[in-house]
Amino acid sequence: MKEFDELLLLNIIKPRVGLVGEILVKFHPTANNEIVKVVEQEGAEAVMPGLIDFLLYAAYVADYKIMKRSLGKKFVGDAIISIIEKYRKPMKEALERSKRFTSPMRIEEIAKAAKKIIELGHKTGEGWLLTGEMVELIEMGVPNIVCMQPFGCLPNHIVGKGVIKSLRNYYPLANVVAVDYDPGASEVNQLNRIKLMIATAFENLEQENLQSANNYTLKENELKHLRFVTNKGS
Repeated sequence: MKEFDELLLLNIIKPRVGLVGEILVKFHPTANNEIVKVVEQEGAEAVMPGLIDFLLYAAYVADYKIMKRSLGKKFVGDAIISIIEKYRKPMKEALERSKRFTSPMRIEEIAKAAKKIIELGHKTGEGWLLTGEMVELIEMGVPNIVCMQPFGCLPNHIVGKGVIKSLRNYYPLANVVAVDYDPGASEVNQLNRIKLMIATAFENLEQENLQSANNYTLKENELKHLRFVTNKGS
């Protein structure tokens, strides 16, 4: 991690694009038409949450009574999460010390984030984890998101595409696009939707940089005025 932090970088600021969705389409480059490569060719940086979160999500029991699970199964699930987190701890500590990388949230934190948008009773398929990953990405500074799903995946149409409006209400700067992947789906249509989202991401980034520059200029002018008043008074 230390070596990565010390690598020389070009002074290029790129919009970051989060990639979430149904687990196969999300991780398999053939299923998602190599979306990571597409995003990078458009000049953006691809950010993909890890696979291990899906296993943690499967073990996590938010409310064993609502989910009709025994208290014993909740204890087993909590034990599995503790073991996985024990092995992830050195990695997360290294990421937290890093100047360039971000440590992933615990599954409990992702669940809490998802609950702002959707109930944790949604456990079919990726369930509330998909919503939680989108909230996690937005809160870590990745407001541009591609939500991928197979055309006929009803659960993902609910917890993915179905929550986009609520996400935008909660996070006005969220730039989220849902893309269906299916053998019969038009690849041109997929690319157009992704490119339009990335074009919007570049516009938002330019406005953000302009606002930062204006704030910096305003602050410099205030300091100059303060120095002038101080010198005049003395």
